[in-house]
Amino acid sequence: MVREARYWEAVGDGRVRCTLCPRDCRLREGQAGFCFVRENQAGRLVTTAWGRSTGFAVDPIEKKPLAHFLPGSTVLSFGTAGCNLGCRFCQNWDISKARLSDRRAEDAWTPERVVALAREAGTPGIAFTYNDPVIWAEYAIDVAREAHAAGLYTAFVTAGYVTSQARAEVFAHMDAANVDLKAFTEDFYAKVTLSHLEPVLETLDWLAREGHTWVEVTNLVIPGLNDDPQETRRLSRWLFQHMGPDVPLHLTAFHPDFRLRDVPPTPAATLTRAREIARREGLRHVYTGNVHDRAGQTTYCPSCGEAVIERDWHAVRRVRLKGSACAACGARIAGRFEGGPVGPSSGARRALGLPRA
Repeated sequence: MVREARYWEAVGDGRVRCTLCPRDCRLREGQAGFCFVRENQAGRLVTTAWGRSTGFAVDPIEKKPLAHFLPGSTVLSFGTAGCNLGCRFCQNWDISKARLSDRRAEDAWTPERVVALAREAGTPGIAFTYNDPVIWAEYAIDVAREAHAAGLYTAFVTAGYVTSQARAEVFAHMDAANVDLKAFTEDFYAKVTLSHLEPVLETLDWLAREGHTWVEVTNLVIPGLNDDPQETRRLSRWLFQHMGPDVPLHLTAFHPDFRLRDVPPTPAATLTRAREIARREGLRHVYTGNVHDRAGQTTYCPSCGEAVIERDWHAVRRVRLKGSACAACGARIAGRFEGGPVGPSSGARRALGLPRA
């Protein structure tokens, strides 16, 4: 379904400039942007992603990953197609490098229909994920508005590559976000993701100051590319200085995929070392992911050291919280725990595909 985009301006000669992400695409008539889903049609910028989905699933919130936002809850996850980055290691390349077709136009997923599916599935929230929702921001915002009207929460899983012009409106509708900080060097961003580091840091800095959206950060650790201990130290120090000691950091394992099939998987020991470095830099909640590491996936009280949320992969096994406080010493645990599930959960994922009306 084609809708006029919100973030653009005419630049003359029939061209339009997309102002949604720092890529700053300037498009001629009929030309699509780097993301594939924003296109110049008759001198106006349109989004072809509105109402389109490549599939739905009921996920544990821990899979986003979000460890301090309603842990133990489930979330209806969905995405569209395309991406505004060109990551050579993309783990969802079959979606992010795909182009939407018109074949499912009769099955347009309106915001009302997405919310109805979430309620039917029994999930308390909706996550915009799988491909970066920045490129389909108009659709995500419309779904988020409908979700909030129905009492559901929203989660935004993104690389944070968005302009200051669009950032405030996008995140005003998001209760939680996980931002993928892919590395801490411009060289990595330029060569491996075809983008830039600074706009991502600006997004994280802004989110920390703005305070409305609960934010967690992910760093996919890739052998030989961004796993140097000094880089982990600089990244962790920046997070501590700009976002504070309570921002959760997820250090996740790479597996060979897309155009980096010649790079080996991340050893578990590398993640353990990175976690130790990040904690020494002052971060209180550092997690490992994509590996089986119960200690690295458990939430500990920063005051007394008690395990307050024990996890096994994405499953919550045991909880020692009273509201948002440690049951042992009463210290507050940073996060959003009130008004939602915090308890044992299976951690299982349930694929829904594209349900028919």
